[in-house]
Formats: sequence, C-alpha cells, structure tokens
Amino acid sequence: MMSDSMSNSKSDSMPAEHNPSNLRAEVDSLIAQGAFHLAARRLAELWRRDPASGTASFETSRLDKLRDKLALTKFKLAILRSFTVEPIVPLLRSEAFGYGIDLEVHVGDFNTYVQDMLDSQSSLYRFAPNAAVLAVRTDQVAPELWRDFADLAPEVAQQAAERVVRGYEQWIGAFRKHSQAALIVHSLERPSSPSLGVLDSQSEAGQSGLLRQINRELRRIAEGFHGVYSLDYDALVARHGSEHWHDERKWLTARLPIAAGYLLQMAREWMRFIVPLSGRTAKVLAVDLDNTLWGGVIGEDGMTGIKVGAEYPGAAFQALQRALLDLSRKGILLAVCSKNNLDDAMEALEKHPGMLVRARHFAALRINWTDKSQNLREIAQELNVGIDALAFLDDNPFEREQVRAALPEITVIDLPKNPLEYAAAVRNCAAFERLTLSSEDQQRTEMYAAQKQRAGAEQSFQSKEDFFRFLEQEAELEPVSDLTLARVAQLTQKTNQFNLTTRRYTEPQIEEMAKQPEWHIFSIRVRDRFGDHGLVGVAITHDVGEQCEVDTFLLSCRVIGRTVETALLAHLAESAAQRGRKRLEGWFLPTKKNAPARDFYEQHGFEWQLTNCEGSLWTLDLKSSTLRCPDWIKLKVTTETRPGGKN
Repeated sequence: MMSDSMSNSKSDSMPAEHNPSNLRAEVDSLIAQGAFHLAARRLAELWRRDPASGTASFETSRLDKLRDKLALTKFKLAILRSFTVEPIVPLLRSEAFGYGIDLEVHVGDFNTYVQDMLDSQSSLYRFAPNAAVLAVRTDQVAPELWRDFADLAPEVAQQAAERVVRGYEQWIGAFRKHSQAALIVHSLERPSSPSLGVLDSQSEAGQSGLLRQINRELRRIAEGFHGVYSLDYDALVARHGSEHWHDERKWLTARLPIAAGYLLQMAREWMRFIVPLSGRTAKVLAVDLDNTLWGGVIGEDGMTGIKVGAEYPGAAFQALQRALLDLSRKGILLAVCSKNNLDDAMEALEKHPGMLVRARHFAALRINWTDKSQNLREIAQELNVGIDALAFLDDNPFEREQVRAALPEITVIDLPKNPLEYAAAVRNCAAFERLTLSSEDQQRTEMYAAQKQRAGAEQSFQSKEDFFRFLEQEAELEPVSDLTLARVAQLTQKTNQFNLTTRRYTEPQIEEMAKQPEWHIFSIRVRDRFGDHGLVGVAITHDVGEQCEVDTFLLSCRVIGRTVETALLAHLAESAAQRGRKRLEGWFLPTKKNAPARDFYEQHGFEWQLTNCEGSLWTLDLKSSTLRCPDWIKLKVTTETRPGGKN
C-alpha cells in the first residue's frame, strides 16, 4: 500500500475543480431543488476558492435563503467605528458562515462611538449584541499625537496621552454598565513615519512611545473588566505592512483607510474573536503524517529519508510541529489520523532526532489503512467529544474533500502547496483561538493520559461500585469566584453532551447573575487516584417562591458516568432545602448533542410535569427526596461567596 499523502497519484482521480461561476449556478440550482445542506456545502466551497467581495455579496444573499434550514450558531456583532467598515461586513459574514455562524451585524453611525457607548438608549444597546468591536483610528481619538506631535511640549503630549486613556476607561466602563456583551477594543496604530524620524525611537516619550504607552494602558483597562479584549491593530497593520495596508485616496474620498486587498484580513482578525465567543472552536486537531507532519513518505523513504529538522526543507515541518505544540499548550488535544504502517510511523515519532512532537503529545492515535472518516469518528468517540469538535490537517486535497463530504461538521484546514506556509495555516485558523486559558486547558493532554489509565483499570473490576470506590474520587464544590469565573463561563460555552439546557453565558453575564441573591452558581472540581480532572462541572439555580429552578447543569465529558453528576445534584437539592425551598425544578432542553443527559432527571427521582416544543419539565419534592451524594465520593463544600474585584 502507498501512503495517503502521495497526492500526485490520488489527485489524478479527484473530480475536476468547480470554477466560481459553476459553483454559483450549482448553489442556485440546489436551493431551487430544496437540497439546502448540499447547497450550503457548495457555498462554503465557493468561498474557499474565491474569497472576494463579489463572492461575499453572492454568499450573503444566498445565506438569507438558507439560514432557517441550517443548524447555524446565531451571533450578533456591533461595530463602533471612526472609519468606513461597510465593505468589510459581507466578507465578515461569509467568513463566519465558513465556521457555522450566522452573523448579524449592526454598524454604528460614523464617529458616534462615544455617544453610542455612553447613552443607554442608543441603537447599540437596542441591538443587544453578543459582542461589539470598538475600532477607532489614532488620528481620530488622538489627533494631536498623530498630526501635531512635533509642535507639542513633552508635558502637553503626555497629558494628551493620559486624556485618551481616561476617555477609553470612561467609555468601556459605560459599556459594561449597560451591556454584558463582549467588547473587542482595537489598539492604536503607530505612524510608520514618526514626526521626528529616527529621533522618535530614542525615547519612550516620543510619538511611538506614547502610543505604546496608551496601548499598554488599554490592555490594563481590558484586564480590569470581564469580557473585554484587546485586538492588537497596530501589530496587524505591521504584519501586512503599513504602506500596503493603507489606501490614502480611499481614506480621503470615502473614509475607508484599508486597501481593498486587505479588507478580508481585517474581517479574519475579527473572526479570531468571534469564533471563540460563539463557541465554534475545535477541541482536537487530528493530523496526517506523511508530507504533513514530516516531509516524505515513511514507508518508502525510511526514517533517515524523511525531512524534519532545523534546515530547509525539514524546517518547514518543524515549524508546523512548533505550532502544534503551541496549540497543545492552549488545551487543544492532538491526534494522529494517518494511513500508514504503525511500526514505521511510531519509529519516526519516537526516534527521529528532528521531531519536536512525540507519541506522548497525542491523545489518540489512528495509524492504519482504514478510511480516514471512520478513524476520525473513532477519535471523537475515544476522546468523548462531538464530531464538530474535531479539526483535520492533511496535505492531500483528495483526503480533505472526502472528510468534508462524509463529516461536514469537522473543521478541515486547507494546506497551501508550499510546506513553508503550513504553520501559518494552522496558526491563522480561528477555530483554535482562545480568549481565556484555564489550568485545565494547560493540562488537558496529561488529563487524557490519566483517563486512559482509568479506562484500563475499570476493565479489571466486576462492578461499577467497586471501581468507583477504587478511584477514591474527591469532589470540591464551591460558588463561582473571581478565580473560577472564566472557567465557569467557558464550560457553559463549550459543553454540549452532558448539558441539560445548553444555555451559553459570557463572563459578564455570569458575574451579573452571581450578584443577585436569588441566583446560585456552583462549580465542581474532581480528582481521583489517577490525577486531577480540574474544574469539570457547573450548576446554576434560581430561587423563585417555594421552588428552586435549575437553569444550568453540565459536566465535562471526562467525568460523565462516574456519579459526580449525582453528587452535584444532591448538593443542589440539599442547599435548596436549607434555603426553605420545597421543590427542585428543572428543564431538559434536547439538542442534537445532549442525548447523554436525556434521562438524568428521571433516573434521580424527579417527576415529569409537562412537555412542550422546547423540552420537558421535571420536579423533585425536596421533603420526600432520598437523593444523596454517593458514599464513594468525598465531597467538600465551600461556603458561598460572591465574585468581585473586576467590573
């Protein structure tokens, strides 16, 4: 057998590529036939092949016909701006569609961002966005520092910088007071040609230095508010080159400072925030081996013949491996999905001196001659994640298209022909972005290694109860705090399988709920003899009269079925009874992914009350309930406190 990465032979058997005009006609034909999901696939393919303004206009018009037929994540974005952004919006919506997001965009009036943020009745707040972008040019918010710096005395320039910072602090504070949406704040761009030339770089009190100072203060302000993030616009412009990025004629005539060729780059930078905020991130990256992780074919070239190392051409593959390790440090699991001989591949992974990633870095390995779609299904099952949590990296376009056709939920990354660009393709994929990083994220690979040990140990016990006692599980249950707020919000946004209501919350929303005395937000952390699972569960309840309503109840897939869910539910019942409630009430709202939680209430003694188009309502009589924490779980409960400190 030949490796799947020998793309020359397999590419010959691939169907001819559709050109954009053919794809447009096919999309319209499929919509007319009612083949909406296939039309959506072709629409996504069209965007991959031709990501241009004309295509974006076509995409958004057809998306309006498809949105009610597809399972897209709805997301509302407001853009507050001091320059023209309207040409970017169709590009942004098309990019969002590629990630399964139906993006609705509100663009604030030109240069009214201050009024919009300060006025609680403005169109911004009436729109009720999930997130807002504050995109302001330096020459608009700090004109004297941009245009007149050479004429300013040092103390006057410093005062101008401080005034700008105070303004941002006031605007962001007002936004957070009026909205719980995420806020993405552009940093200020520095001039490519400072007023005083090379003299400017000799002092931090120079033009560039003061703008750097403002940007540092903007990051400080953002860190002081939950759900406020800094977009390094200055670095974005520098990355693409200031002279190329700007279009002075367009700025003067249409107040559009970004050259036409870079509007898509601006849209993609916004997507790096929108994707994680909408919960459409990938949890696992499955990678091919031959001509992807290393250059060459291990089965033919042997370990000494493959290319990976510090020198060209192996350096391209080593750069990709560095990118993979960086993903791993952000909590993204790595897996191998390769058609190859197992022994050959493992020898390269373990012994090749140029390899940066080793077998231990991968949470799952599928190295065989099975169809890759089947291997990806097995990887998802082994790691206990949904198919839509996977991303797939393969140099072979034939394999990529096969996976897209069989498993359209997977994020398939298109690799360029030049391996020197592989690392950038991975780093630029918005599905891998994270806006917060918990200790659980940083230790996820080690946690899954421990999970394999647990699974192996379970096979040696004849009863689940004996296995549970062997595990020596300890659960620590505590109210949400400043230290756990980000992780609690993250779990509501990412957990799909054992999630009774699948309600998504941001950090500001969780924080606001926690301030209300009738709301109670708990997290649960679990450890056992094999290691620490970390913070793996969240429960949110709401006292209403004589009953306590369960708003949110979720657990990470890592601990499903270990009776941790019973311990958490038992505490909710006990604490509600202590507060004088007579009933514990909860909805099960079914989704395509939360079937594992379907019978949870019934299995724990709840009585069915009603069923409607959204789900079913269940109630537990707290006086007669026998619900208790399992005796094989040592439960520690921390006294309830309320988060504070951040705004």
